[in-house]
Amino acid sequence: MALNFHQLHIFYTVADKGSFSMAAQALHMTQPAVTMQVQSLEDYFGTKLFHRSTKKIELTEAGRTLLPFAKRSIDLIKDTDSAMSKFTQLLEGRLQLGASLTIGEYILPRLLGPFGKEYPSISVSLKVMNTTQILEEIFNHQLTFGLVEAPIQHPDVRTEIVLNDELKLIVPSDHPLADKDIVTMADVQKYPFILREQGSGTRQVMEQELHRVGVGSEQLKIVMELGSTGAIKSAVEAGLGITLLSQAAVRHEMALGIFKMKTIEGLTFTRHFYSIYLQAALLPISAVTFLSFLRERDLNVWL
Repeated sequence: MALNFHQLHIFYTVADKGSFSMAAQALHMTQPAVTMQVQSLEDYFGTKLFHRSTKKIELTEAGRTLLPFAKRSIDLIKDTDSAMSKFTQLLEGRLQLGASLTIGEYILPRLLGPFGKEYPSISVSLKVMNTTQILEEIFNHQLTFGLVEAPIQHPDVRTEIVLNDELKLIVPSDHPLADKDIVTMADVQKYPFILREQGSGTRQVMEQELHRVGVGSEQLKIVMELGSTGAIKSAVEAGLGITLLSQAAVRHEMALGIFKMKTIEGLTFTRHFYSIYLQAALLPISAVTFLSFLRERDLNVWL
């Protein structure tokens, strides 16, 4: 028997999920089939890879040694697909994808033009909607994949980081903080603050970083909680308060001199944007190409 990638993938998934049953669910295989493939791999190496018990499984020393090599083999296959996709003759067709608000309204429109020039035979159909709607359409096979602002915890969904983003303090150009070289958290707490609603990706990133330095959102002078980035920008422009927003969302206002963008000393509000698609789905090479195109972009430079 020869060593094959499929068995390494199954072994890695079992180790990652911590059980044969969860790995089988993620791989859309039966549990006996997963067990058989791992046993075949153990036979190939002539050693056990897992300690099995009724309650849990643990990697043996041999399994721990194999794990990073299995991960490297998976990454290599992905990288190979990405590298070769630009040479394939199959780069044509229509991609149907969904994107959450910030990505769909402020990021993708600036990237779809360059992508279209590089890959003119691929047409992209974009729907801007919330994450729940994106998931529903992916499950119904109406969308190839989605781009969202938070990872999805679902056994049938694969989530991967494709872009990085950073929130910045946004103030009107005539605000007292606009010309301040160093802005501290104490400075920010003096002024009315406008936030996204509870549960939004922007709000979560902000609260996590504030929590890291011992500041709760209740310590801010919150005057509004709004449900869209556009509404927040309008409120800030009207002088109703200051806020934290993605740099990508305020490029236009920055160019016009409406807003000033500031860094709060000692805080970094970084976040990731994620692609989501069905675990069992084999993405078309055009989708792989589009996701690779996104991963190669630095938003701070590109947008």
